[in-house]
Amino acid sequence: MQYILMLYSEEGGWARLSPGEQEAAMKAYGEFTQALTKSGALRGVNRLRPSSTATRVRVSSGKKELLDGPYAESKEQLGGYYVIEAPDLDSALDWAARCPAATHGIVEVRPLWTSGA
Repeated sequence: MQYILMLYSEEGGWARLSPGEQEAAMKAYGEFTQALTKSGALRGVNRLRPSSTATRVRVSSGKKELLDGPYAESKEQLGGYYVIEAPDLDSALDWAARCPAATHGIVEVRPLWTSGA
């Protein structure tokens, strides 16, 4: 089954890290991504641009309405994701616990619908 690991963290936190801390963080994410790849579990991964670049679209009474971000009154914003293949939720949760984001933010795990389901 496929799961998405959604990585939430304080959006401005990266800029406050020293260059050495940023390098260590990039290494940790690289190692995590490599472990997922090596295991055959990785299906997709990407970072997201800041929430200030997002636009929400809604249609109300037949008219398109746009709302520019950020949206949540929260310090933590969705900053990236991994799509993984795991035999069950417990395995997906184990991967989430290994993700560096779990040490400085939150990793939300959700199963994905498969086509035809």
